[in-house]
Amino acid sequence: MTLDESVYAELDRRLAPVDAARAAAYPGERPGRQPVHTCYVPADAVVPGLAPAWGAAALAALDEHGLPDLGYDAALLDQVLPRVRAKLAAEPVEDLRVDAEDGYRGRPDDEDGDVRRAADAVAADLAAGTAPRSVGIRAKSLEGPTRRRGVRSLDLFLSAVGAPRATVVLPKVTDVEQVRAFLPVLDALEDAHGVALDLELQVETPQAVLGGDGAVTLARMVHAAGPRLTGLHHGTYDYSAALGIAAAHQSSDHPALDLAKQLMQVAVAGTGAHAVDGSTNVLPVGPRGQVHTGWRVHAGLVRRALERGLYQGWDLHPAQLVTRYVATYAFFRGALPAAAARLAAYVERADAGVLDEPATARALAGVVLRGLDCGALDDAEVAAATGLDRVTLDGLSARTGALPPHTA
Repeated sequence: MTLDESVYAELDRRLAPVDAARAAAYPGERPGRQPVHTCYVPADAVVPGLAPAWGAAALAALDEHGLPDLGYDAALLDQVLPRVRAKLAAEPVEDLRVDAEDGYRGRPDDEDGDVRRAADAVAADLAAGTAPRSVGIRAKSLEGPTRRRGVRSLDLFLSAVGAPRATVVLPKVTDVEQVRAFLPVLDALEDAHGVALDLELQVETPQAVLGGDGAVTLARMVHAAGPRLTGLHHGTYDYSAALGIAAAHQSSDHPALDLAKQLMQVAVAGTGAHAVDGSTNVLPVGPRGQVHTGWRVHAGLVRRALERGLYQGWDLHPAQLVTRYVATYAFFRGALPAAAARLAAYVERADAGVLDEPATARALAGVVLRGLDCGALDDAEVAAATGLDRVTLDGLSARTGALPPHTA
Protein backbone atom coordinates (compact mmCIF):
# COMPACT_ATOMS: atom_id res chain seq x y z
CA MET A 1 0.00 0.00 0.00
CA THR A 2 1.55 3.29 -1.11
CA LEU A 3 -1.17 5.92 -0.67
CA ASP A 4 -1.51 7.59 2.68
CA GLU A 5 -4.88 7.27 4.42
CA SER A 6 -5.24 11.04 4.23
CA VAL A 7 -5.74 10.76 0.44
CA TYR A 8 -8.74 8.48 0.96
CA ALA A 9 -10.08 10.67 3.75
CA GLU A 10 -9.87 13.79 1.61
CA LEU A 11 -11.63 12.03 -1.27
CA ASP A 12 -14.45 10.99 1.07
CA ARG A 13 -14.66 14.49 2.54
CA ARG A 14 -15.04 16.11 -0.87
CA LEU A 15 -17.51 13.61 -2.30
CA ALA A 16 -19.70 12.90 0.74
CA PRO A 17 -21.97 15.91 0.01
CA VAL A 18 -22.24 14.77 -3.63
CA ASP A 19 -23.20 11.27 -2.48
CA ALA A 20 -25.84 12.64 -0.13
CA ALA A 21 -27.32 14.98 -2.74
CA ARG A 22 -27.53 12.21 -5.32
CA ALA A 23 -29.20 9.83 -2.87
CA ALA A 24 -31.78 12.49 -1.99
CA ALA A 25 -32.52 13.44 -5.59
CA TYR A 26 -32.48 9.89 -6.97
CA PRO A 27 -33.90 7.57 -4.29
CA GLY A 28 -34.69 4.81 -6.80
CA GLU A 29 -37.86 3.00 -7.79
CA ARG A 30 -40.91 3.78 -5.69
CA PRO A 31 -42.12 0.70 -3.79
CA GLY A 32 -45.47 -0.75 -4.74
CA ARG A 33 -47.43 -1.00 -7.90
CA GLN A 34 -47.54 1.33 -10.89
CA PRO A 35 -50.91 1.20 -12.69
CA VAL A 36 -50.86 0.11 -16.31
CA HIS A 37 -53.17 2.96 -17.27
CA THR A 38 -55.00 6.06 -16.11
CA CYS A 39 -58.63 6.40 -17.15
CA TYR A 40 -59.72 9.99 -17.69
CA VAL A 41 -63.47 10.49 -17.24
CA PRO A 42 -65.18 13.91 -17.57
CA ALA A 43 -66.44 15.20 -14.25
CA ASP A 44 -70.03 15.29 -15.48
CA ALA A 45 -69.83 11.62 -16.54
CA VAL A 46 -68.54 10.21 -13.22
CA VAL A 47 -71.28 8.20 -11.52
CA PRO A 48 -71.36 5.61 -8.72
CA GLY A 49 -70.28 2.17 -9.90
CA LEU A 50 -68.13 3.62 -12.68
CA ALA A 51 -65.33 1.03 -12.64
CA PRO A 52 -67.62 -2.04 -12.69
CA ALA A 53 -69.69 -0.38 -15.42
CA TRP A 54 -66.59 0.19 -17.53
CA GLY A 55 -65.56 -3.44 -17.04
CA ALA A 56 -69.02 -4.70 -18.02
CA ALA A 57 -69.04 -2.47 -21.10
CA ALA A 58 -65.61 -3.73 -22.13
CA LEU A 59 -66.70 -7.37 -21.76
CA ALA A 60 -69.87 -6.66 -23.73
CA ALA A 61 -67.84 -5.13 -26.55
CA LEU A 62 -65.53 -8.15 -26.62
CA ASP A 63 -68.48 -10.54 -26.67
CA GLU A 64 -70.29 -8.60 -29.39
CA HIS A 65 -67.43 -7.92 -31.77
CA GLY A 66 -64.80 -10.55 -31.02
CA LEU A 67 -61.11 -9.74 -31.05
CA PRO A 68 -59.56 -8.94 -34.45
CA ASP A 69 -56.14 -10.19 -35.50
CA LEU A 70 -53.70 -8.13 -33.45
CA GLY A 71 -50.60 -9.96 -34.59
CA TYR A 72 -50.23 -12.24 -31.57
CA ASP A 73 -49.54 -15.95 -31.60
CA ALA A 74 -52.70 -18.00 -31.07
CA ALA A 75 -51.17 -19.95 -28.19
CA LEU A 76 -50.26 -16.73 -26.40
CA LEU A 77 -53.77 -15.34 -26.88
CA ASP A 78 -55.20 -18.56 -25.40
CA GLN A 79 -53.27 -17.73 -22.23
CA VAL A 80 -54.11 -14.04 -22.30
CA LEU A 81 -57.85 -13.85 -23.03
CA PRO A 82 -59.14 -15.73 -19.94
CA ARG A 83 -56.97 -13.51 -17.77
CA VAL A 84 -58.22 -10.38 -19.52
CA ARG A 85 -61.83 -11.44 -18.97
CA ALA A 86 -61.11 -12.06 -15.29
CA LYS A 87 -59.40 -8.66 -15.00
CA LEU A 88 -62.32 -6.85 -16.62
CA ALA A 89 -64.69 -8.51 -14.18
CA ALA A 90 -62.60 -7.94 -11.06
CA GLU A 91 -60.47 -4.81 -11.55
CA PRO A 92 -61.15 -3.12 -14.87
CA VAL A 93 -59.85 0.33 -13.88
CA GLU A 94 -56.57 0.56 -12.00
CA ASP A 95 -56.29 4.35 -11.83
CA LEU A 96 -59.02 6.99 -12.25
CA ARG A 97 -58.82 10.72 -12.93
CA VAL A 98 -61.91 12.84 -12.72
CA ASP A 99 -61.40 15.31 -15.54
CA ALA A 100 -62.37 18.94 -14.98
CA GLU A 101 -60.06 20.17 -17.75
CA ASP A 102 -60.03 19.42 -21.48
CA GLY A 103 -62.27 16.36 -21.27
CA TYR A 104 -64.94 18.29 -19.37
CA ARG A 105 -67.57 19.92 -21.58
CA GLY A 106 -69.88 21.35 -18.93
CA ARG A 107 -70.75 25.01 -18.70
CA PRO A 108 -68.65 27.16 -16.34
CA ASP A 109 -71.66 27.66 -14.08
CA ASP A 110 -72.08 23.88 -13.78
CA GLU A 111 -68.52 22.98 -12.81
CA ASP A 112 -68.98 23.34 -9.05
CA GLY A 113 -71.93 20.98 -9.04
CA ASP A 114 -70.37 18.50 -11.46
CA VAL A 115 -67.15 18.30 -9.47
CA ARG A 116 -69.02 17.81 -6.20
CA ARG A 117 -71.20 15.08 -7.71
CA ALA A 118 -68.13 13.36 -9.12
CA ALA A 119 -66.46 13.46 -5.69
CA ASP A 120 -69.61 12.03 -4.08
CA ALA A 121 -69.65 9.21 -6.67
CA VAL A 122 -66.01 8.32 -6.02
CA ALA A 123 -66.63 8.47 -2.27
CA ALA A 124 -69.58 6.09 -2.63
CA ASP A 125 -67.43 3.64 -4.59
CA LEU A 126 -64.64 3.87 -2.03
CA ALA A 127 -67.15 3.06 0.71
CA ALA A 128 -68.54 0.17 -1.35
CA GLY A 129 -65.09 -1.21 -2.15
CA THR A 130 -65.58 -0.85 -5.92
CA ALA A 131 -63.36 2.18 -6.55
CA PRO A 132 -60.07 1.81 -8.42
CA ARG A 133 -56.89 1.37 -6.38
CA SER A 134 -55.94 5.00 -7.01
CA VAL A 135 -58.07 8.04 -7.75
CA GLY A 136 -57.53 11.70 -8.43
CA ILE A 137 -58.54 14.77 -10.39
CA ARG A 138 -57.25 16.86 -13.26
CA ALA A 139 -58.30 20.48 -12.81
CA LYS A 140 -57.50 23.46 -15.00
CA SER A 141 -54.02 24.88 -15.45
CA LEU A 142 -52.25 27.60 -13.50
CA GLU A 143 -52.37 30.00 -16.44
CA GLY A 144 -53.96 33.32 -15.48
CA PRO A 145 -57.46 32.82 -16.95
CA THR A 146 -57.99 29.38 -15.37
CA ARG A 147 -55.87 29.52 -12.19
CA ARG A 148 -58.58 30.26 -9.61
CA ARG A 149 -61.13 28.01 -11.29
CA GLY A 150 -58.67 25.11 -11.25
CA VAL A 151 -57.77 25.44 -7.57
CA ARG A 152 -61.44 25.88 -6.61
CA SER A 153 -62.34 22.60 -8.33
CA LEU A 154 -59.54 20.85 -6.46
CA ASP A 155 -60.83 22.27 -3.19
CA LEU A 156 -64.40 21.16 -3.90
CA PHE A 157 -63.39 17.67 -5.02
CA LEU A 158 -61.07 16.97 -2.10
CA SER A 159 -63.60 18.26 0.42
CA ALA A 160 -65.99 15.43 -0.51
CA VAL A 161 -64.01 12.55 -2.02
CA GLY A 162 -63.30 10.80 1.28
CA ALA A 163 -60.11 9.13 0.06
CA PRO A 164 -57.07 8.84 2.33
CA ARG A 165 -54.86 9.55 -0.69
CA ALA A 166 -55.48 11.14 -4.08
CA THR A 167 -53.51 12.39 -7.07
CA VAL A 168 -53.71 15.91 -8.43
CA VAL A 169 -52.82 16.43 -12.09
CA LEU A 170 -51.39 19.80 -13.05
CA PRO A 171 -51.96 20.27 -16.80
CA LYS A 172 -50.28 22.48 -19.39
CA VAL A 173 -47.24 23.25 -17.26
CA THR A 174 -44.95 25.73 -18.97
CA ASP A 175 -42.57 26.93 -16.25
CA VAL A 176 -40.76 25.50 -13.24
CA GLU A 177 -42.10 28.34 -11.11
CA GLN A 178 -45.64 27.01 -11.65
CA VAL A 179 -44.56 23.77 -10.00
CA ARG A 180 -42.90 25.59 -7.10
CA ALA A 181 -45.92 27.86 -6.60
CA PHE A 182 -48.29 24.87 -6.64
CA LEU A 183 -46.59 22.98 -3.81
CA PRO A 184 -47.86 25.31 -1.03
CA VAL A 185 -51.35 25.00 -2.54
CA LEU A 186 -51.10 21.22 -2.19
CA ASP A 187 -49.91 21.64 1.40
CA ALA A 188 -52.93 23.84 2.14
CA LEU A 189 -55.32 21.36 0.50
CA GLU A 190 -53.86 18.52 2.55
CA ASP A 191 -54.24 20.50 5.75
CA ALA A 192 -57.80 21.51 4.89
CA HIS A 193 -59.11 18.08 3.86
CA GLY A 194 -56.84 15.47 5.45
CA VAL A 195 -56.10 13.83 2.10
CA ALA A 196 -52.49 12.92 1.28
CA LEU A 197 -51.79 14.28 -2.19
CA ASP A 198 -49.51 13.04 -4.92
CA LEU A 199 -48.70 15.17 -7.96
CA GLU A 200 -48.59 14.44 -11.66
CA LEU A 201 -47.42 16.97 -14.24
CA GLN A 202 -48.79 16.92 -17.75
CA VAL A 203 -46.24 17.49 -20.49
CA GLU A 204 -48.36 19.18 -23.14
CA THR A 205 -46.29 22.17 -24.16
CA PRO A 206 -42.88 22.53 -25.86
CA GLN A 207 -41.85 24.89 -23.03
CA ALA A 208 -42.23 22.02 -20.56
CA VAL A 209 -39.64 20.07 -22.53
CA LEU A 210 -37.13 22.72 -23.56
CA GLY A 211 -36.82 26.13 -21.96
CA GLY A 212 -35.88 29.43 -23.49
CA ASP A 213 -32.43 29.06 -21.94
CA GLY A 214 -31.85 25.80 -23.80
CA ALA A 215 -32.17 23.67 -20.68
CA VAL A 216 -34.41 20.61 -20.41
CA THR A 217 -37.23 22.08 -18.33
CA LEU A 218 -38.54 18.61 -17.47
CA ALA A 219 -35.58 17.80 -15.24
CA ARG A 220 -35.94 21.06 -13.34
CA MET A 221 -39.65 20.44 -12.84
CA VAL A 222 -39.09 16.92 -11.57
CA HIS A 223 -36.63 18.04 -8.93
CA ALA A 224 -38.66 21.11 -8.00
CA ALA A 225 -41.68 18.88 -7.34
CA GLY A 226 -39.66 16.51 -5.17
CA PRO A 227 -41.10 13.39 -3.53
CA ARG A 228 -44.71 14.39 -4.21
CA LEU A 229 -44.21 13.74 -7.91
CA THR A 230 -45.37 10.34 -9.09
CA GLY A 231 -45.41 10.89 -12.83
CA LEU A 232 -44.96 12.96 -15.97
CA HIS A 233 -47.94 12.35 -18.28
CA HIS A 234 -47.60 13.17 -21.94
CA GLY A 235 -50.48 14.98 -23.65
CA THR A 236 -50.57 13.61 -27.19
CA TYR A 237 -52.83 16.14 -28.90
CA ASP A 238 -52.00 19.43 -27.20
CA TYR A 239 -48.31 18.74 -27.64
CA SER A 240 -48.72 17.71 -31.28
CA ALA A 241 -50.77 20.81 -32.03
CA ALA A 242 -48.22 23.05 -30.33
CA LEU A 243 -45.56 21.69 -32.68
CA GLY A 244 -47.75 22.42 -35.71
CA ILE A 245 -48.32 18.77 -36.60
CA ALA A 246 -51.37 18.39 -38.83
CA ALA A 247 -54.38 16.83 -37.14
CA ALA A 248 -54.34 13.77 -39.41
CA HIS A 249 -50.83 12.93 -38.18
CA GLN A 250 -51.26 13.61 -34.48
CA SER A 251 -50.56 10.32 -32.75
CA SER A 252 -48.54 9.10 -29.79
CA ASP A 253 -46.19 7.23 -32.16
CA HIS A 254 -45.16 10.38 -34.06
CA PRO A 255 -41.34 10.76 -33.97
CA ALA A 256 -41.61 14.31 -32.63
CA LEU A 257 -43.47 13.00 -29.59
CA ASP A 258 -40.94 10.24 -29.07
CA LEU A 259 -38.30 12.89 -28.38
CA ALA A 260 -40.40 14.43 -25.60
CA LYS A 261 -41.16 11.06 -24.02
CA GLN A 262 -37.53 9.97 -24.14
CA LEU A 263 -36.56 13.16 -22.32
CA MET A 264 -39.34 12.48 -19.82
CA GLN A 265 -37.85 9.04 -19.18
CA VAL A 266 -34.40 10.50 -18.65
CA ALA A 267 -35.74 13.23 -16.36
CA VAL A 268 -37.54 10.81 -14.02
CA ALA A 269 -34.98 7.99 -14.07
CA GLY A 270 -34.00 7.10 -10.53
CA THR A 271 -36.35 9.63 -8.92
CA GLY A 272 -39.29 7.31 -8.17
CA ALA A 273 -41.57 9.10 -10.63
CA HIS A 274 -42.67 7.51 -13.92
CA ALA A 275 -42.93 8.66 -17.51
CA VAL A 276 -46.44 7.97 -18.82
CA ASP A 277 -47.60 7.69 -22.42
CA GLY A 278 -50.61 9.63 -23.71
CA SER A 279 -53.87 8.66 -25.35
CA THR A 280 -55.41 7.88 -28.71
CA ASN A 281 -58.68 9.44 -29.83
CA VAL A 282 -59.32 6.61 -32.31
CA LEU A 283 -62.03 4.98 -30.23
CA PRO A 284 -63.37 1.42 -30.66
CA VAL A 285 -67.00 2.42 -31.13
CA GLY A 286 -69.66 1.96 -33.81
CA PRO A 287 -70.01 -1.03 -36.15
CA ARG A 288 -67.68 -4.02 -35.90
CA GLY A 289 -65.24 -2.85 -38.54
CA GLN A 290 -64.80 0.47 -36.78
CA VAL A 291 -64.41 -1.19 -33.38
CA HIS A 292 -61.77 -3.52 -34.78
CA THR A 293 -59.91 -0.58 -36.29
CA GLY A 294 -59.93 1.19 -32.93
CA TRP A 295 -58.66 -1.92 -31.18
CA ARG A 296 -55.85 -2.44 -33.69
CA VAL A 297 -54.70 1.15 -33.32
CA HIS A 298 -54.88 1.07 -29.54
CA ALA A 299 -53.23 -2.34 -29.15
CA GLY A 300 -50.42 -1.30 -31.47
CA LEU A 301 -49.76 1.90 -29.51
CA VAL A 302 -49.84 0.10 -26.15
CA ARG A 303 -47.45 -2.56 -27.43
CA ARG A 304 -45.13 0.08 -28.85
CA ALA A 305 -45.07 2.02 -25.58
CA LEU A 306 -44.31 -1.11 -23.54
CA GLU A 307 -41.42 -1.99 -25.83
CA ARG A 308 -40.01 1.50 -25.16
CA GLY A 309 -40.29 1.22 -21.39
CA LEU A 310 -43.48 3.27 -20.97
CA TYR A 311 -45.55 0.99 -18.78
CA GLN A 312 -48.55 3.25 -18.27
CA GLY A 313 -50.80 5.19 -20.66
CA TRP A 314 -54.21 6.84 -20.87
CA ASP A 315 -57.54 5.22 -21.64
CA LEU A 316 -60.58 7.30 -22.55
CA HIS A 317 -63.30 4.74 -23.31
CA PRO A 318 -64.44 1.46 -21.69
CA ALA A 319 -63.80 -0.59 -24.85
CA GLN A 320 -60.15 0.48 -24.80
CA LEU A 321 -59.75 -1.65 -21.69
CA VAL A 322 -59.95 -4.75 -23.90
CA THR A 323 -56.82 -3.94 -25.86
CA ARG A 324 -55.10 -2.29 -22.90
CA TYR A 325 -55.07 -5.61 -21.11
CA VAL A 326 -54.65 -7.86 -24.14
CA ALA A 327 -51.53 -5.95 -25.24
CA THR A 328 -50.19 -5.59 -21.70
CA TYR A 329 -50.74 -9.21 -20.73
CA ALA A 330 -49.28 -10.47 -24.00
CA PHE A 331 -46.20 -8.32 -23.44
CA PHE A 332 -45.49 -9.58 -19.93
CA ARG A 333 -46.37 -13.20 -20.63
CA GLY A 334 -44.20 -13.12 -23.72
CA ALA A 335 -41.33 -11.67 -21.69
CA LEU A 336 -41.49 -14.24 -18.88
CA PRO A 337 -39.58 -17.23 -20.35
CA ALA A 338 -36.46 -15.27 -21.26
CA ALA A 339 -36.58 -13.12 -18.13
CA ALA A 340 -37.04 -16.17 -15.90
CA ALA A 341 -34.11 -18.01 -17.45
CA ARG A 342 -31.80 -15.01 -17.13
CA LEU A 343 -32.87 -14.34 -13.53
CA ALA A 344 -32.33 -17.95 -12.53
CA ALA A 345 -28.89 -17.90 -14.13
CA TYR A 346 -28.01 -14.61 -12.42
CA VAL A 347 -29.03 -15.84 -8.97
CA GLU A 348 -27.15 -19.10 -9.46
CA ARG A 349 -23.96 -17.25 -10.37
CA ALA A 350 -24.46 -14.80 -7.51
CA ASP A 351 -24.73 -17.68 -5.04
CA ALA A 352 -21.46 -18.99 -6.46
CA GLY A 353 -19.75 -15.68 -5.71
CA VAL A 354 -19.91 -14.12 -9.20
CA LEU A 355 -21.60 -10.72 -9.34
CA ASP A 356 -22.87 -10.32 -12.92
CA GLU A 357 -24.63 -7.13 -13.97
CA PRO A 358 -26.95 -6.29 -11.07
CA ALA A 359 -28.55 -3.58 -13.22
CA THR A 360 -29.68 -6.28 -15.65
CA ALA A 361 -31.13 -8.31 -12.78
CA ARG A 362 -33.02 -5.23 -11.57
CA ALA A 363 -34.55 -4.71 -14.99
CA LEU A 364 -35.47 -8.37 -15.40
CA ALA A 365 -37.03 -8.57 -11.94
CA GLY A 366 -38.90 -5.33 -12.58
CA VAL A 367 -40.53 -6.74 -15.72
CA VAL A 368 -41.63 -9.88 -13.89
CA LEU A 369 -43.00 -7.85 -10.97
CA ARG A 370 -44.98 -5.61 -13.30
CA GLY A 371 -46.53 -8.71 -14.84
CA LEU A 372 -47.49 -9.95 -11.39
CA ASP A 373 -48.86 -6.56 -10.33
CA CYS A 374 -51.31 -6.23 -13.19
CA GLY A 375 -52.46 -9.87 -13.28
CA ALA A 376 -50.66 -11.00 -16.43
CA LEU A 377 -48.69 -13.49 -14.34
CA ASP A 378 -49.33 -15.27 -11.06
CA ASP A 379 -46.99 -16.09 -8.18
CA ALA A 380 -47.02 -19.86 -8.70
CA GLU A 381 -45.97 -19.76 -12.36
CA VAL A 382 -43.30 -17.14 -11.69
CA ALA A 383 -41.89 -19.19 -8.81
CA ALA A 384 -41.89 -22.30 -11.01
CA ALA A 385 -40.16 -20.47 -13.86
CA THR A 386 -37.57 -18.55 -11.84
CA GLY A 387 -37.22 -20.45 -8.57
CA LEU A 388 -37.72 -17.09 -6.84
CA ASP A 389 -40.45 -15.80 -4.57
CA ARG A 390 -41.95 -12.32 -4.50
CA VAL A 391 -39.72 -11.11 -1.66
CA THR A 392 -36.57 -12.10 -3.56
CA LEU A 393 -37.84 -10.42 -6.73
CA ASP A 394 -38.58 -7.24 -4.79
CA GLY A 395 -35.04 -7.30 -3.47
CA LEU A 396 -33.51 -7.87 -6.91
CA SER A 397 -35.58 -5.05 -8.39
CA ALA A 398 -34.47 -2.65 -5.62
CA ARG A 399 -38.09 -1.69 -4.93
CA THR A 400 -37.58 -2.33 -1.24
CA GLY A 401 -34.71 0.15 -1.14
CA ALA A 402 -36.68 3.07 -2.54
CA LEU A 403 -38.05 5.92 -0.51
CA PRO A 404 -41.75 5.62 0.30
CA PRO A 405 -44.27 7.84 -1.49
CA HIS A 406 -44.86 11.30 -0.08
CA THR A 407 -47.02 11.32 3.02
CA ALA A 408 -48.80 14.26 4.49
